[in-house]
Amino acid sequence: QVQLVESGGGLVQPGGSLRLSCVASGTFRSYVMAWYRQAPGKQRELVARFGPGSGTNYADSVKGRFTISRDNAKNMVYLQMNSLKPEDTAVYYCTAPVQGAWGQGTQVTVSS
Repeated sequence: QVQLVESGGGLVQPGGSLRLSCVASGTFRSYVMAWYRQAPGKQRELVARFGPGSGTNYADSVKGRFTISRDNAKNMVYLQMNSLKPEDTAVYYCTAPVQGAWGQGTQVTVSS
């Protein structure tokens, strides 16, 4: 059973940056990994993911501002978030979608 644990959320001012981290158990190297987010009153949405062949995909709303990366030696996946906006406020989840695994989520709040 894959276990995922996120960290790195918090409160940041508009225009600021945060880096989210997620550590995974198991044979991480083979996992497709993704970050989702869910804002209050909204559906959970894809933010970024490593697709087949290690290509990356981003939601249009975060392109050019967010970067997903991974370190297979450390079983880690990261989400670097720059130029944050209030509309980025949400709970962010790390997921290994093929394995059906989700982390517990980490809150990101962008506010002055």
